[in-house]
Amino acid sequence: MITCVVFDMDGLLIDSEPVWHQARAELFHPYGLEWTDEDQEHTMGVSTTEWARYMASRLDNRLTADQAIEEIISRMEARYRENLPLMPGATEVISLLANRYTLGLASGSHPRLIQATMDATEWRKDFSEIVSGDDVNRGKPAPDIYLEITRRLQVPVAQTAVLEDSANGILAGCAAGVKVIAVPNTHIRPPENVINQADIVIESLLDFSAELLRGLRTHTIFTAEEAQVSDFQPGGKHAKCTTTQAHQQTGLGSPPFF
Repeated sequence: MITCVVFDMDGLLIDSEPVWHQARAELFHPYGLEWTDEDQEHTMGVSTTEWARYMASRLDNRLTADQAIEEIISRMEARYRENLPLMPGATEVISLLANRYTLGLASGSHPRLIQATMDATEWRKDFSEIVSGDDVNRGKPAPDIYLEITRRLQVPVAQTAVLEDSANGILAGCAAGVKVIAVPNTHIRPPENVINQADIVIESLLDFSAELLRGLRTHTIFTAEEAQVSDFQPGGKHAKCTTTQAHQQTGLGSPPFF
């Protein structure tokens, strides 16, 4: 039985990928470089340290990782505080589940951006714990962030469902042993062999229903020790044993909850 639901933030609750892309493209432009979709996909869901190192490397170290962080986070924070781009259904899903389940937020985003999001919404009261990618040693697709938030919430991974949009996030959930509801990112869709490792796949939060949580079935559970490995690739050791689409798995129709 699911007792806890954990949300990713970027690309799931916030339509942030175009904002990230624009901020990084603006930083690259004066150096005569292009920030590509491939670059963007490579940095989706990872920790601040990881994407900053990647950007510094792409810039041939003309900026340090710390300088890249300050440049990008300052641009992102200003945009978030000016106009936070909520995903359709985000507020409704959180409101629906807040009084029924323990909720957590596990985001690879920088703490300043998480705070800007909480300031612009009324979500902070709904999340019992918030963990940033900067709070753990390894970012997604490693399982660390999900293992840490379930530890803080004191809930078993077997009773936890996570909602994720990116390939790195889906793989992190699979590696942690939680149940994964994939809501594939609309800007950079994860590979199908990654999406298919999720327990449930919906195309939008507007398709979410509390019945989906009740319809989740048991899958193989890994211990925290087993999850602390470096094999997080599609079809690897921690791939889900059961892969179905939401309607196949629950036997439900597709009416949204609102």
